[in-house]
Amino acid sequence: MMKSVFSRKSWARLAALSGALVLLGAGQATAEYLAGDVANGGTIKGMVKFKGTPPAPEKLEVNKDTSVCALTEKLNKDLVVDANGGIQFAVVSLTDIKLGKKFPEEKPTLDQKGCEYLPHVTLVPAGKEMEILNSDGILHNIHTYGEKNKPVNMAQPKFKKVIKTSFAEPERVKVACDVHGWMKGWIVVEDHPYYAETDSTGAFSLTDVPAGEYEIQVWQEKLGTAKQKVTVPASGEVSVNFELGQ
Repeated sequence: MMKSVFSRKSWARLAALSGALVLLGAGQATAEYLAGDVANGGTIKGMVKFKGTPPAPEKLEVNKDTSVCALTEKLNKDLVVDANGGIQFAVVSLTDIKLGKKFPEEKPTLDQKGCEYLPHVTLVPAGKEMEILNSDGILHNIHTYGEKNKPVNMAQPKFKKVIKTSFAEPERVKVACDVHGWMKGWIVVEDHPYYAETDSTGAFSLTDVPAGEYEIQVWQEKLGTAKQKVTVPASGEVSVNFELGQ
């Protein structure tokens, strides 16, 4: 769970581990990660691309609540590739970082809009409260499937606009709607803030990374994972690109 301030022991450990952190205010901590203000941090930028010819997107059958759900065409988002091979909705993260910047302050939000999960992949810090919205005005049933976290299985009728929940353990959690079988999504939970989702071109960026050597990983729901080593320069930028195939 997150703590609001460092203990004396944590402050000492943080200062000893890295001169790249400037401790100007209260930090945050989990069981594996210590957070503060990063001085002279670097940036990791890159692309995640598909190797080969991607399959054509699959059209999904909308067979319920069509007055709301069928207003737009529904396509399977388990592998979204643009014209230049960029993969959207992949998650890039550092696997071995133990200290660095603070967690984002904004509350993660997953919306059910047009009978789709928006975003398709939602990034959530471990232990942080998130909101699940129902913008459709019809009955949904949010159902999560994870191995480490207790499942969420709740009806969300039109008058229940917001459900609040959290996930304590880092993992990738599948999300489905028990009312509308085509609705699928993911919640990716991490115990540090160094992860990002690729945009529609396959691009990603990790900022304020303390200088040093790390392992960086990409995960895509259909193509699996790939890893590389990366050395981040102080106040500099390094490029890391991934190529995934079936």
